[in-house]
Amino acid sequence: MLHTKAPQLEEMIGEALQKAHHLGEPLFISIVEHIDDQDPYQFFEAGLDIDQHRSFWQSAENDLTMVGVGKASQLYAKSRQRFREVQSLWGELQEKAFVHDNYNQKGTGMVALGGFSFDPEKQEKTPWDNFSDSQMTIPAFLLTKVDGQSYLTINAMIFPEDHYQQIITQIKDHKHRLLHQGEWTHSLPFIDQLYEMVPEAWKRSVKQATEDIKAGLMEKVVLAREVRLTFKGDAHITSVLKALAQTQPNSYIFCYESEGSHFIGATPERLAKLDDRELVSTCLAGTIPRGLSEEEDQKLGEELLNDPKNRQEHQFVVEMIKEAVEACSRKVEVPDGPVLYPLRNLQHLYTPVKAVLDEGYTLLDVIAKLHPTPALGGLPQKVAVDYIRTHETLNRGWYAGPIGWFDAQDNGEFAVAIRSALIQKDEASLFAGCGVVEDSDPEAEYEETAVKLKPMMSVLGGSEWDM
Repeated sequence: MLHTKAPQLEEMIGEALQKAHHLGEPLFISIVEHIDDQDPYQFFEAGLDIDQHRSFWQSAENDLTMVGVGKASQLYAKSRQRFREVQSLWGELQEKAFVHDNYNQKGTGMVALGGFSFDPEKQEKTPWDNFSDSQMTIPAFLLTKVDGQSYLTINAMIFPEDHYQQIITQIKDHKHRLLHQGEWTHSLPFIDQLYEMVPEAWKRSVKQATEDIKAGLMEKVVLAREVRLTFKGDAHITSVLKALAQTQPNSYIFCYESEGSHFIGATPERLAKLDDRELVSTCLAGTIPRGLSEEEDQKLGEELLNDPKNRQEHQFVVEMIKEAVEACSRKVEVPDGPVLYPLRNLQHLYTPVKAVLDEGYTLLDVIAKLHPTPALGGLPQKVAVDYIRTHETLNRGWYAGPIGWFDAQDNGEFAVAIRSALIQKDEASLFAGCGVVEDSDPEAEYEETAVKLKPMMSVLGGSEWDM
């Protein structure tokens, strides 16, 4: 990756075109500008007129927001070693890149945003036909809001046969449209119909799983279920995104658009974050609702902290994450016990794991070791995933998979895609799961998933619907 002096866009494209002609192969360029403050939702909305491939990411701490529009390049894996293959493709792209960036802020310049499916061996594609098993996108335009400042990255793949003036005109036109979009109308969906997908069959599958656990087949398995909605008209995705950000503090707000389908959600569960070689992973397992009063809230929290089933489920996750982090890190720190992590509708047991990543490892190496954690798969890992593939009543697709971003400075963060929905025009599929152990009660697990569906239901017009 070659960092250049400060050129104008026209100069940078001209030089890249000359070199592409000389080499007979395409070259990637990336230029970062410091710009006036921009509203990320307005930028996302403006991108709809440019490309049906947009990305939105807001950190749980709300200290980093990224909005991507278009596709300068994409990274797809075809082998079973999907994380390693994506990392290799990323390295190859960087080697041929010309980058101008005077700011060196995380999340600017060459940044890949996207995700991976939960289970790459799952054969069924519906309703995830528009999402590949692994799909990391380097946007053509990337708005980054970090440390109170706004930056615009312009990325482009320059081909030898490209026409200089055509490239310049198109980039300038798209940039103007993104940064000077007029006001948009905020409109949340109205639900026309709601379908719970085979609820009684799902409860029976939970009952069967408890029997299989007692028989020694596995220690734990996570089973998810699906609710489908139809709306009175196409859902306005920007409005849903903004409502999620307003109603779900302490969560990662995300949206990935692919060929007009949108995977969107507000997840509280970090998988791993890497910042200047400092690694943080999160154990988030064990769930109980929030109380209607401060006294009830505290009582429920104490109940969760002292509940054997939830503490056991949480400890499964802690031990697995600690082992995975120790395999590629040093100075690993794990607290003695969990604390409560409150969200708007729920509270969880929470334990952070901190470490320093060893040289030679990348964030994707860590994700490969962590996914899926016992909080989303089960134990033993392979047995649980095989069991889910055979017995679960839905196709997870990207649900419960790793979603996030990484940049050319080896910074990045991935979360687990829960509390989410796949929205396709006037239809949506919502997903929620729970950890099943030997003493799990099917009716109680069903009620837990109903609570976990509420964050998405509330912004999709479902606050009045009872499941």
